[in-house]
Amino acid sequence: MSGNQTLDDLAVPMRALRLLAVDFGHLPAPTVSISPIYPDRLELSVHFGLPGFEAWREALNVAPEDVTYREQSGGRTCVLRTSAAYAGAELELIGYGDVAAPVPAEAGAA
Repeated sequence: MSGNQTLDDLAVPMRALRLLAVDFGHLPAPTVSISPIYPDRLELSVHFGLPGFEAWREALNVAPEDVTYREQSGGRTCVLRTSAAYAGAELELIGYGDVAAPVPAEAGAA
């Protein structure tokens, strides 16, 4: 990263965002992040549940096996993450959702 970067230096992810808006404007709106720290990256974060993440994953043709899963917040929040190339940009797709409460074995045996 250089302290002399300009907005033009972020043209690749901004172009990708413009194309995403045209091609997938019907999908749930994610939080969008473009940073001069990673000038070729566009980050889309879906904070309102995993169905929105899945809609984006499918639209971008990312295979389910290319998604990583982890938990945070003491196991209360799951995080799905994947990346894909799109319009010359490195696209990072992140989804946050609630971890389903485990069903005790006794409850299922009723």
